[in-house]
Amino acid sequence: QLQLVESGGGLVQPGGSLRLSCAASGFTLDYYAIGWFRQAPGKEREGVSCISSSGGSANYAGSAQGRFTISRDNAKNTVYLQMNSLKPEDTAVYYCAAKTPGVGVCHPAWPLPPPGVYSYWGQGTQVTVSS
Repeated sequence: QLQLVESGGGLVQPGGSLRLSCAASGFTLDYYAIGWFRQAPGKEREGVSCISSSGGSANYAGSAQGRFTISRDNAKNTVYLQMNSLKPEDTAVYYCAAKTPGVGVCHPAWPLPPPGVYSYWGQGTQVTVSS
């Protein structure tokens, strides 16, 4: 069974850090660009970041630029999202997703790929930033 599982969410104070993990089972992530999305209550799901299959390129939403870092370890079949300087507005459920090969581009010269080009999704992990 093809599955993505996120972990690492939790409650953190403003200014704090969290590292989210996205682990794959049932398939290898080597051939997939991976995206991180988030959805806050009452809001649409929005792209946060993506990383190419090789890890050679990455892109970030403006709200994440300079604070979040995406990385991947294909040997561990895992993608990470390091989140620093967290703000209350970062509170959301965070999802990782594997992008359909050949559809959409993960590159800083292009907009973040939309949710529709991602084939596999995790169940999400809650991030709450509050004092």
